[in-house]
Amino acid sequence: MGVVTKRSSMTFFSDPSSHYSHRVRIVLAEKGVTVDVVDVDPDNPPSELADLNPYNALPTLVDRDLVLYEPNIMMEYLDERFPHPPLLPVYPVARANSRLMIHRIQKDWCGLVDQILEDPSAKSSEPARKELRESLQATVPLFGEMPFFLSEEFTIVDCCIAPILWRLPSLGIELDAKQAKPITKYMERIFGREGFKASLSDLEEDIRS
Repeated sequence: MGVVTKRSSMTFFSDPSSHYSHRVRIVLAEKGVTVDVVDVDPDNPPSELADLNPYNALPTLVDRDLVLYEPNIMMEYLDERFPHPPLLPVYPVARANSRLMIHRIQKDWCGLVDQILEDPSAKSSEPARKELRESLQATVPLFGEMPFFLSEEFTIVDCCIAPILWRLPSLGIELDAKQAKPITKYMERIFGREGFKASLSDLEEDIRS
């Protein structure tokens, strides 16, 4: 991945299977940032990663002398460093609401996704799978209110939601086709974006192939 429209000297150490790495890759692609994406096996990270990141963790973004190792901070940094197109609202109240929504996604969905992906076939994953499915079903009306999630424009919030929805097949989650139609339409819009398609790693492409 790497769209060569804006000059940059960035390196992004990415777990090609991680939804946290994926959200940052979506921002990079939507911004058209030239970036060297280094796919890393989280079980066998390169030695240089430990030199850069005190937690030796993924994802890690390196921009010259700056090293970032928290995905949400990376997304906001990229939005400020490359302001067009903007992915956070201009006004403070709207920005705060976006940040709060990202926090809720983290609290309500991401932990469940991580539990399931630890061992998708294990019976111990079933409670998390059931809770995530029910939570997604409960939010269906929100996906139908605007073209993007609670917004007329594509935002960082969509960058956090899209990787989870893309992984539903690998999570073993199938939503009711009739009831979840707004989510289905939302996914069609998001997954059809050039930025989203450019963000996909080979492993992520295989999820839905």
